[in-house]
Amino acid sequence: MSKRVLIVEDEKNIVDILTFNLSREGYETLEAYDGAAGLQLALEQNPDLILLDLMLPKMNGFDVCRNLRKENRSTPVIMLTAREEETDKVLGLELGADDYITKPFSMRELLARVKANIRRNEMVLTAGAAAQPGGQRIEHGRIAIDTDLMVAYKDDRPLELTQREYELLKFLASQPGKVFSREALMEHVWNYEGYVGDVRAVDVAIRRLREKVEDDPASPQFVVTRRGLGYYFNA
Repeated sequence: MSKRVLIVEDEKNIVDILTFNLSREGYETLEAYDGAAGLQLALEQNPDLILLDLMLPKMNGFDVCRNLRKENRSTPVIMLTAREEETDKVLGLELGADDYITKPFSMRELLARVKANIRRNEMVLTAGAAAQPGGQRIEHGRIAIDTDLMVAYKDDRPLELTQREYELLKFLASQPGKVFSREALMEHVWNYEGYVGDVRAVDVAIRRLREKVEDDPASPQFVVTRRGLGYYFNA
């Protein structure tokens, strides 16, 4: 069955270009030209991925993403923005967007990110459907991860992690002490093969993960920075 991509964008020429290229790659597309219509389609049609413009009539991309996550929808969201401000990009990630891409963008890069995010989401859903109680566990003192149930625990209490935060913690904890660069994490956790580009998404995800895992996020004990090199799990 073809995967469906919802395009929420108010510039018709961009919608036409995206629709043409996604269709050529075998995707079905849904289109919305304002934020309110986009949110309604997202909730009613449950697409496999959403390409979400930031500046939209009726409801901006931030609010669309915020409301989508309030409904506990885990649909991957890639934000499209012509704005270069770092705060905009970080806010989008904070609100639950999986990634962002700045206009003008390379269609090849956008298609690669669409494919990677859909594939990652499929892997998570498949693992969840096959989960069995009492399966594989990664244990490091106060932190434990049940990789079959996809639940992480601290002091035997489940942590409320997003899919991305869980995957990031599991990846680091599965190789304690090994330092991974931001680019390596983009490749292994975000599934962007040979990634070269903006890696702020990693820093935001690490910061949010620390807020949920660490006793004092400002002085992390589990997810640690190796200055100039990257991040590692301290067992």
